[in-house]
Amino acid sequence: MENGQTVLPHQTRGPDSTGSTDLTLLVIENDPAGTFTVPELLDASGTRVRVRTARNLTEAERLLTDDVHCILLDLALPGADADDELSVLRHVLKLAPGHAVLALASSGHVESAADAVRVGAQDYLLREELDGRLLNRAVRYAVERKRADTAHYKLAESRLRAQENARLERGLLPTPLLGGSDLRFAARYRPGRSRALLGGDFYDVVRTPDGTVHAMIGDVCGHGPDEAALGVELRIAWRALTFAGLCGDQLLSTLQRVLEHERESEELFATLCTVDIAPDGRRAGLCLAGHPAPLISRDGGTAQLLPQDDGGPALGLLPQARWPRRQVELGSAWNLLMYTDGLIEGRVGQGTQRLGQEGMVGMIDRQLTAGLRGESLLEAAVAEVRDLNGGELTDDVAVLLLERRRGTHL
Repeated sequence: MENGQTVLPHQTRGPDSTGSTDLTLLVIENDPAGTFTVPELLDASGTRVRVRTARNLTEAERLLTDDVHCILLDLALPGADADDELSVLRHVLKLAPGHAVLALASSGHVESAADAVRVGAQDYLLREELDGRLLNRAVRYAVERKRADTAHYKLAESRLRAQENARLERGLLPTPLLGGSDLRFAARYRPGRSRALLGGDFYDVVRTPDGTVHAMIGDVCGHGPDEAALGVELRIAWRALTFAGLCGDQLLSTLQRVLEHERESEELFATLCTVDIAPDGRRAGLCLAGHPAPLISRDGGTAQLLPQDDGGPALGLLPQARWPRRQVELGSAWNLLMYTDGLIEGRVGQGTQRLGQEGMVGMIDRQLTAGLRGESLLEAAVAEVRDLNGGELTDDVAVLLLERRRGTHL
């Protein structure tokens, strides 16, 4: 005996051994001293199984401490439900869901023992065949099998949760509504959070019944799930308000109230850029709320930034802020690129220099000159920014491109 525990040395180390780690076994048996006997087998390696004994479930619950690795349960333990001979086992499995469990039965109850494994036990032992070597081996096997089962369950659960999150996030990404418009649309989205599909960046494009095409891109400060959720709420609110006929300062003022009510912290704010393109496709209204101005290339000309000196503050910073709407001439054929700051804040080379808006304009201009358009243009732009950064970007990146080609009639 050792501190009230029976010590069963392990005689040999075979392929079923878990190594030199000692294990603790809790035996729940009606009369351990009288019917449960195991000879002491010497082991040159010094590994052992410590045994605790309990005569009933109440005593077992008291002895079931964190250092117990395995439970050996006598299926003939008094207290079983008359209609369910495995009710005691079910109780133990609920009591100790993280422990390996072995069922002990007589040779005349092999079917019940097999049922115990189907219910949740790792294995079963027959009383008439039990000896120290078999018990030691069974305990170590049961512990390893339980560990493997637990790891497999956690992995499967993690994969299922990831799949559910992916489906949810994909469902929250926007589906542009441009039916009836001849404008070409493309977008790229790369969240900064590891293994996420959504970040704090958001965008949307819709066409209202009067033929106006409305585009929006924004960025909630931060990169966590709260910021991602707020971005989705602002995008959905923008779409609803746009279809309700709001535009410019009235729309942004309402969005600010939405942000103030929905944000988790008063420190959260969001930048936003909105563009409403007239039905003829030649002019647009531009509103900036602390967001970088879009880039435009007119009729194959040099890329340049739209004016941004008269924009308003980010949403959520100033309660009584106003956002002027500037009229912009687009021309007969153009490419309009809207983006978040993740596209321009990546490093350039080994130093601390950032790409910036000027660097982005030069990059897009080269790619347009090379004939890239639509999806290919955005894919090349994001890839080059990542390469210049020397690896994956840590910030969210959203890029939206609208294109009107020569000869298009809206």
